[in-house]
Amino acid sequence: MTTFYPEIEPYESGLLDVGDGQQVWWETSGDPAGKPVVFLHGGPGAGTSPNHRRLFDPARYRIVLFDQRGCGLSRPHASEAGFDLSANTTWHLVADMERLREHLGIDTWQVFGGSWGSTLALAYAETHPDRVTELVLRGIFTLRTTELDWFYEGGAAALFPDTWEAFLAPVPEAERGALIQAYHRLLDDPDPAVHGPAAVAWATWEGAGITLLPHPEVVARFADPTYALAFARIENHYFVNKGWFEDGQLIRDAQRIRHIPAVIVQGRYDVCTPPVTAWDLHRAWPEAHFVMVPDAGHAYDEPGILSALIEATDRFGR
Repeated sequence: MTTFYPEIEPYESGLLDVGDGQQVWWETSGDPAGKPVVFLHGGPGAGTSPNHRRLFDPARYRIVLFDQRGCGLSRPHASEAGFDLSANTTWHLVADMERLREHLGIDTWQVFGGSWGSTLALAYAETHPDRVTELVLRGIFTLRTTELDWFYEGGAAALFPDTWEAFLAPVPEAERGALIQAYHRLLDDPDPAVHGPAAVAWATWEGAGITLLPHPEVVARFADPTYALAFARIENHYFVNKGWFEDGQLIRDAQRIRHIPAVIVQGRYDVCTPPVTAWDLHRAWPEAHFVMVPDAGHAYDEPGILSALIEATDRFGR
């Protein structure tokens, strides 16, 4: 079974001013002369972690990580009072990637993204196909209405009725017919007694659903109040606005990137981003190598998914 590469430290990092009062934190690790790859984290709003560096052979890759606007080490942070999300959209993030690529002196790079990171990877590649050498995508998510309704409006509750009750708890009964919109109001409320419990309920609902088997330590990380508030605010903001996409846009426009070598990795029992979306992308993009992991959920570090991802980066690294 393929496992993570050994732990490494970045050799360079910084904050990049991307305009709109936003500074995006970035780092590079691995071989400074290696094949450039950019890692796109999930959420949106989840931020990067040191283990994300370990998906790539440090002897072959120049590994670029960055925290998207409002989360992780980027500034300002969406947990702060008065944080303005108006300059935080998919297309701001696509532009930030181009600024970062230019700042680092990179001509073309491999793009790696899972969950929301797969959304951003598709949006970036379909906008700038000439800048992408390969794509590695996991847990495919494209913000179609059906996808959002499944996880946030009651579909997944059939599998997680116990944790669904906790997700419903902050929402008045009269507002439970449109939960994403109801949470938008709660998370935007300036009163910590309102937005705090709502953020933790939103984040822990996701944290409980991303692994095939329960992992209390994962849920606990999502429940951290500061993390949860930024994560929930950013994620809900994107979902209320459907990612600023036309419904089905990313799969429809896959024809723009069919020439790019790619691997799509999907867990069979992924509750957060069910396999139907990956399958729809696979049908629209048959040239991409498609891997359905038979005994995995959503998380990138589940054994079968991790193996498939590292096998893909190893192959493209060679």
